[in-house]
Amino acid sequence: MSLRLVLDTEKCTGHGRCYALAPDLFDSDDAGRSVLLVEDLSEEQHALAERAVANCPEQAITLS
Repeated sequence: MSLRLVLDTEKCTGHGRCYALAPDLFDSDDAGRSVLLVEDLSEEQHALAERAVANCPEQAITLS
C-alpha cells in the first residue's frame, strides 16, 4: 500500500516535533516551520510518518 505524506503549511506553527521525530521526512524552514523532504513514502517510512502525524499538536500532517 502506497502512502503519501501531506503537510498543511497554513496549520503548522513550528513546534518542531515532526522534524525532531522524523528528520528523514521533515526539515524546518528559516522561520522554524516544517517542510516535507518526502511525499511518497516507502514501506520503511510508514512508522515514522505515523509517529509524526500522531505528535503534531496542530494536526497539520496527514497521510493519504
